[in-house]
Amino acid sequence: MLMRHYFAIFALTGPLIVLGLAMLWGPASWLLLIILPIIGLGLVDMFQTKQTIRRLYPFFGRFRYLLESVRPEIQQYFVESDTSGAPIPREFRSLVYQRAKGARDTRPFGTIFDVNRAGYEWINHSLVPLHATDMDPRIKFGADRCAKPYLASPLNISAMSYGSLSGNAIKALNKGAKIGGFSHNTGEGSLSPYHKQGGDIVWQIGTGYFGCRMEDGSFNPEQFKESAQLDIVKMIEIKLSQGAKPGHGGILPAAKLTAEIAEIRKVPMGKDVVSPPSHSAFSTPMEMLDFIETLRELSGGKPVGIKLCIGRRDEFLAICKAILVSGKMPDFITVDGGEGGTGAAPTEMTNSVGTPLKDALVFVNQALIGIGVRDQIRLIASGKIFSAFHVLRMIALGADTVNSARGMMMALGCIQARSCNTDHCPTGIATQNPARANGLVVSDKATRVANFHRATVENLAELLAAAGLESLEQLEPRHINHRVQGTTVKNYEQMYPCIGPDTLLNDATIPEEWRDDWNHANHASW
Repeated sequence: MLMRHYFAIFALTGPLIVLGLAMLWGPASWLLLIILPIIGLGLVDMFQTKQTIRRLYPFFGRFRYLLESVRPEIQQYFVESDTSGAPIPREFRSLVYQRAKGARDTRPFGTIFDVNRAGYEWINHSLVPLHATDMDPRIKFGADRCAKPYLASPLNISAMSYGSLSGNAIKALNKGAKIGGFSHNTGEGSLSPYHKQGGDIVWQIGTGYFGCRMEDGSFNPEQFKESAQLDIVKMIEIKLSQGAKPGHGGILPAAKLTAEIAEIRKVPMGKDVVSPPSHSAFSTPMEMLDFIETLRELSGGKPVGIKLCIGRRDEFLAICKAILVSGKMPDFITVDGGEGGTGAAPTEMTNSVGTPLKDALVFVNQALIGIGVRDQIRLIASGKIFSAFHVLRMIALGADTVNSARGMMMALGCIQARSCNTDHCPTGIATQNPARANGLVVSDKATRVANFHRATVENLAELLAAAGLESLEQLEPRHINHRVQGTTVKNYEQMYPCIGPDTLLNDATIPEEWRDDWNHANHASW
């Protein structure tokens, strides 16, 4: 007999039994206050048709959905180990929290990582280590082409838009950037008042041209010029694609569009706000380079770059060929990993589209070496950055600086609830709910963001000194070791053999594994 039949019998006999007991012992009638709500919920479950579990197991089936609703919390707090959590292990979450609070971040009793497992990575120290002196290294962007080059920190805040994050979260990030002297990327949601707290800004221009668009959604040069020439804006970044959802546009439903967001993004009220999959200001590599030149001029000579998640290799090589043909180039390229980031995205996009960060960074770095322009273009790696070693290995693979989004969110107090796409963020970070967002104290969180940045960069300097290196420029792939399997250990130089300078310029020297993609690349089209 099915549970629903047993429940039907209970629904009929339960009240009668209680009433009989009440006749013998008056206080037993209070049991009806417990039994009748159970019967009511059970009857609702029996006759509803949307959930089979509740229909077959009235009332008791609800416990399945209750347990499922708290599964992420149970998993995070009681099941996962310090190293097994995903997407970010507790070991690194704790490290960010400790550094953000200025608390002790040392570890007793040795590493908890299995140093013999495949994938374990480390840097070897030198027998003649140095004393770290430069605790705030700087990397120059736009040195050759820009009237207003920018001295960047090795670690900066990655792209996160107002709208995705609350106003208080954006304020705290920007004030933290001001305190620590590093940059804050606006994300494609435009430059909002919350970004204007005095911190250095990298203004990201996406396919929707928010903040600098015509009524038809095309690029508006006058609006762009007005904001781009603000003193706080230090660089411009054209977003071609992002790791969370490469090749996919976005949409903000009209129901969620507030008057404030409409004003910031320069979009009309009452209509869905659409971010197209691709740009309308250009459609070929050559046109893109012309657009970069235009933005550099309109901004008053500030560095202009592109951000992309690497997909088809021949399409990026088409940009390389356009650089060779035109002599024009971006001042920097931000490489985003296909692993995704803070942006909510379709499952297939996050899990199965786009080249992972390490592979993408190596490819872009080597492509620029192969066409002889690597020394003229800066590379930014955007991905999972929570410790100084994470920064170190990205730079060893070719990056000049790195951007972190989730690390900075952790510094704000993010607890990895993974509810960023629900507007129910429990920490007031990824929400537009005023009741939640107002709980985030800007002054306190700004200090924590600055603390995390400072401690991470200082530890980066200590790692360099321990390896006997005087500067980030001396860091090479050979310095990072990777356990492949068992006793087989390779350094990054062995794992990612680099092509020689200018090898893509001569057909006779093009490596075989690059030949097909290079031959398919066309500077005039994607």
